[in-house]
Amino acid sequence: MSRPATVSDLLAIMARLRDPQGGCPWDLAQTFRTILPYTLEEAYEVAEAIEEGDMDALRDELGDLLLQVVFHARMAEEQDRFAFADVVQAICDKMIRRHPHVFADADLRTDAELRANWERTKAAERAAKRPAEAAGALDGVARALPALARAEKLQRRARAVGFDWDDIDGVLDKVREELAECRATLAEEAPAGARQHEIGDLLFACVNLARHMDVEAEQALRAANARFERRFAHIEAGLRATGLAPGPTVREEMERLWAEAKAHEAEGERR
Repeated sequence: MSRPATVSDLLAIMARLRDPQGGCPWDLAQTFRTILPYTLEEAYEVAEAIEEGDMDALRDELGDLLLQVVFHARMAEEQDRFAFADVVQAICDKMIRRHPHVFADADLRTDAELRANWERTKAAERAAKRPAEAAGALDGVARALPALARAEKLQRRARAVGFDWDDIDGVLDKVREELAECRATLAEEAPAGARQHEIGDLLFACVNLARHMDVEAEQALRAANARFERRFAHIEAGLRATGLAPGPTVREEMERLWAEAKAHEAEGERR
């Protein structure tokens, strides 16, 4: 292609791949459900590129994610449901509607005012899609979201209608309460399923704590996972250097290397 590619080119490529006459057998066999795992995977790969600060990877992953949008839109167009242009129109309309301080004359200045307006607009959009008697404050929070992210969204929806802790002390008390209830399930007579139930309540309370501390629980856990991976890699490298391998017999050395990895990270953060 001698000229810069456009979205129209991508749409044409997808149409060709889905053409019953000479298209790609794999692409033709796909449905919304079979493509869904790939869509989720591409979204996570975008997140990973951002977290790693890899702009080349981000460019490529955004392209892969855009392909997913085009793929879904093409399948919908084949079923006479909607087309890619309708997707673009819908998001343009939504962004203009949700930013009246930019595209209209609304006077919204603070972050709190902007967030409150955003939530009011979204609530009105949800209500317009459902009969009034069926609309609920928690409607529309996607069940396919990661559990931590979904918990945070559910809590924010509840907060918008006044159901929330007054201060962080109440949340801390709740975390301690749920931790104690988890400990209680360690007794042999605890009913089946009690441990999963209480762990779920503890995690939900921890998400509440993160929210009150203005921390995104999903991002915080992703960062904690990355730290664990880095530190454990340091342990493995240190053991290899002395001809050892991870295992119960070298637990003390593993703990020493873990502490060393933490110290190195702390030193790097101070620089």
